[in-house]
Amino acid sequence: MRVALAFGVNALCNFIIGLLVAKFLGPEGFGRFALALAVGAAVQIACFDWIRLAAARFGQTRPGARATLNASFALMALALAVLGAAAALSSLDLRLSPELLGLALLAAVVNGLFDYQQALVRARFDDQLYARLLLTKNLISAALTVGGAWLTGSAVVAVAGVCAAMAGALATSYDALREGEAPREPARKALALSFLRYAKPVVAANLLYLLLALLNRSLVAERHGFAEAGQFSLAFDMGQRITQSLGVMLDVVLFQLAVRADALGREQAQAQVARNMGLVFALLTPACVGLWLVLPSLAQLAVPLDFRGPFERYFTLLLPGFLCFGLGAYAAAPIFQIARRTAPLIFAALAACMADLVLLRLLPSTADSMALAQSGAMGCGLLALILFALATPALWPRARDILIAALGTGLMAAGLSPLRGWEPGAATLLAQMLAGLLIYGAVIAAFDACGLRTAALARWRGPRKA
Repeated sequence: MRVALAFGVNALCNFIIGLLVAKFLGPEGFGRFALALAVGAAVQIACFDWIRLAAARFGQTRPGARATLNASFALMALALAVLGAAAALSSLDLRLSPELLGLALLAAVVNGLFDYQQALVRARFDDQLYARLLLTKNLISAALTVGGAWLTGSAVVAVAGVCAAMAGALATSYDALREGEAPREPARKALALSFLRYAKPVVAANLLYLLLALLNRSLVAERHGFAEAGQFSLAFDMGQRITQSLGVMLDVVLFQLAVRADALGREQAQAQVARNMGLVFALLTPACVGLWLVLPSLAQLAVPLDFRGPFERYFTLLLPGFLCFGLGAYAAAPIFQIARRTAPLIFAALAACMADLVLLRLLPSTADSMALAQSGAMGCGLLALILFALATPALWPRARDILIAALGTGLMAAGLSPLRGWEPGAATLLAQMLAGLLIYGAVIAAFDACGLRTAALARWRGPRKA
């Protein structure tokens, strides 16, 4: 639970830092900043994410794993440096300036190293070090990324601050990160290839989804300018961070329960995954509907003035896609991960990409259409995952739990809709949040959806009996 809390605090810090950077850079500068980081994230997943996944799964169990992963990371970083230099010297028409392109590649390397080290820390269950890395990174980022944007108004300086924050967090914990590293371990090519085979389906799927989002951002920048791309990017980044943080907080706990159940047998694992699916649906669905209901007040309080109108419009268009992606990644995908049949994840991502291209062709060439295409693509990806899951031996959550969560969400929406017309502000936001929690919580508690009431009572009574 401490790790889930660390995820939550990290997500909140990222949300605040992103809003402040947008405020100080303005729409055009933030458009360049966001596109550079999106390019860096795509490169990171393509080059380094398999190392993170292998570290989380095998970092503490396979002899020679640390040395092999260290050597693999160094080789990938060197290859990326060579390719980056070649791209900078070529005559390719790139949307980013040479400075931003170089920093995007540097961000890919530094963030890849940060995530790799975090995975090793998680593999040895060092929750304190894990939380310290996140806290240090956010403190440095607040000083350098936000401070740089405020002082200079430069996207280049802001991206450099992102890189420095991750590098600084690793440097301050260098000795602690080296704990558990066996001396003089030989790196093994065969071991690296086995790690790559293990991770490549998940990496491929993640990369396809990221490239889809990067394509839509790039098209907005190309057709409507970096200022409009900044408006689009702020809504996309904020919505994605909120929904992903909620999903990850659940996944950190629920997926480990499924892994533990898998050691007891396939049926136990399938039953746990089914319960997990119900819980993910019961959290993400009302959360996304609630975000739309409080959007005017949230924008009034948190979004910089230059972004507010477009932010609400783009956020509304993108929100169904955020929900579909969250349900796919944290509810449906574990079916295949536990079954060790991850190829359907790639096919679902390909279906999403094809849907995006078709929708971009059919819809008018406006930025709003690109947001709609993004949401439609995520919906197709989720549908493809569900269809693949129906052909997989799996258990499903109880229909009763899904219906109760849907009923609670509907009643919450009906109760909060009149409040959406109130004057946006802190008082309205607080009233909406309290009313939403009371309405939805009452429905879930009354019918004990997903066993949440039973679990809460058991947890509350446990310490009293002790």
